[in-house]
Amino acid sequence: MRTPFRLDNYSEMQTLIVPENQLPAYGRRPCASPGRGGGRRPFHLLPALSLLGAASLLLATSACQRAKPKSGAVWAEVDGQPILREQVLKIYRSRVRTSGEAADKEETLSLELNILNELVNNQILLAHASHSGITVSEAEVDTKVGQIESPFSKPEFEERLKQQGMDESDFREEVRNSLIVNKLIDKDIVSRISVTDAEIGAYFHQNQAAFNIPETAYHLAQIEVTPRPDGDVRNLKNDDAKNPAAAERKIQALYAQLRAGQDFSTVAQEYSEDPTTASSGGDMGFIPASGLDSNPALKKVVKSLKVGEISGIVKTKSAYHIIKLLGIEAAGQGQLADPKVQSSIRQTLVNEKEQLLKAAYIEYLRDDAKIKNFLAAQIVEQGPESVK
Repeated sequence: MRTPFRLDNYSEMQTLIVPENQLPAYGRRPCASPGRGGGRRPFHLLPALSLLGAASLLLATSACQRAKPKSGAVWAEVDGQPILREQVLKIYRSRVRTSGEAADKEETLSLELNILNELVNNQILLAHASHSGITVSEAEVDTKVGQIESPFSKPEFEERLKQQGMDESDFREEVRNSLIVNKLIDKDIVSRISVTDAEIGAYFHQNQAAFNIPETAYHLAQIEVTPRPDGDVRNLKNDDAKNPAAAERKIQALYAQLRAGQDFSTVAQEYSEDPTTASSGGDMGFIPASGLDSNPALKKVVKSLKVGEISGIVKTKSAYHIIKLLGIEAAGQGQLADPKVQSSIRQTLVNEKEQLLKAAYIEYLRDDAKIKNFLAAQIVEQGPESVK
């Protein structure tokens, strides 16, 4: 049974590479057919992609030719544009560093082939976006870069870039490519997806038990200020109260801003000292009623609020808090007539259709691309041990 999609905890941060698990597995492609024209998951820093030049995607291909190994520096070509060994190895090193798992020769090559296939797919998408006239502005790049950087301090983010072998220019180019691919996907896939009431009804009846909520849950957001220096502060202003007196002055000032009509999410992003929620506007997600039992004072405040209201200043042993009640999910069996249930099912079905269409879309575009995989050819013809 599929778990129903919940809007409160769904994050659609785009990847800077089309994820391997959303696209066809690695394999040598058949001959292309001439004449046809022209993701998504939480952010990870990935090595910069090679961009195609100004030339459009070639729509017709010649007869298939057997790929022959070239210089070890070039592991694949897409319509004559190279994908370098070093590009693949940068991403490989990043993923191995994250997983912390060592791999033998065969496992390493298998992962490198999959990464190479991802880069091939991404290069095809970028070429097709160029052919379709899709561009992004510097302002769009600036906004996305700011969103990605916001959970980190400047030194932390620079260190992460350094670990990935990137500088700021490389990173901006990746972000630009990501935005271009997302626009292409939105134009050619997302805009064409529809979900009918009949599909929503069928999904609900097949998964009705999953909409049975065992206890009331509260959707909360918070602004937190601590009375001590904190190296983990992630707010946009990099603002951190250093002592109890400063913390009290700060929380009073923030509360005054909220009372004057300032947006809660914006204030949280700019000033909250909770590193786990500041970047999302203080959003803590849905918390079950039993999860508040350990903090009776907070539980009392939450239960006194109506949806959309903010609390006064709540002082705990470790910090000051201002709480906003974003929503309540009452215990009991969810009903199909409930607009929230319908909305969550609709989004689930849209997401499923989008993933299927993405996989089909990249296959469709690959049929018109001339792809040479020199790494695969070398492994087949000379054996895995020949790859250095």
